[in-house]
Amino acid sequence: MKATAEEDRSLSEMRASVGALWFSFLCACVAEVNGAESPPSGPACPAACDQQSGVQLRGVLEDLQARLAAAEEQLEALRNTIQGSRVAFGAALGNDGHVGPIRAETPLIYKTVYMNTGAYDPETGIFTAPVGGVYYFSVTGHSLSSNPMGLRLMRFARQMAAVKNYEAGERFETASNSMILRLGAGDQIRVWLTPMTWVYDDGDSLSTFTGHLLFPM
Repeated sequence: MKATAEEDRSLSEMRASVGALWFSFLCACVAEVNGAESPPSGPACPAACDQQSGVQLRGVLEDLQARLAAAEEQLEALRNTIQGSRVAFGAALGNDGHVGPIRAETPLIYKTVYMNTGAYDPETGIFTAPVGGVYYFSVTGHSLSSNPMGLRLMRFARQMAAVKNYEAGERFETASNSMILRLGAGDQIRVWLTPMTWVYDDGDSLSTFTGHLLFPM
């Protein structure tokens, strides 16, 4: 944000210069029309408000306006870059108890959202990369181990990582996995529950899906 503040100050100074030049140019125009015999009302015109100075001021003004427009475009691009680099979300399944077992592979929707800059959709459970870059994702699953648990971190239809827990008696267990991925803008990431497995969550947010942008590319 420091770079943006400095750019803002520079633009403010440039706008002030453009305003001063506009006034001087107006003085030159009025002097040209009136034969430089009567100055315009208001603040006094500079002594050099003649036809030649008006032409020079017009050239300087046009150049400064072009520089101002270019600087504003650069500032807007910088703001978009800074905004695009702020990508993060953290969500839990919610107080649903066990989800599954289900015969078909099922997309999971993490409805309890703790942090979201907007790229994660809590209605669908899908994270959509707003910018191309390198991202970090983590999936944690909690379940009663009387039944297996299987979670798949998917980029579109391709598995990127998995979390599994096998049958091991009547006790709750937690498993997790994480992955760093290079994504393009618009790539989608979500978590699927594999067939005939289950996962558990309650108010303690035991099963979570999180991610954030490490750096844009």
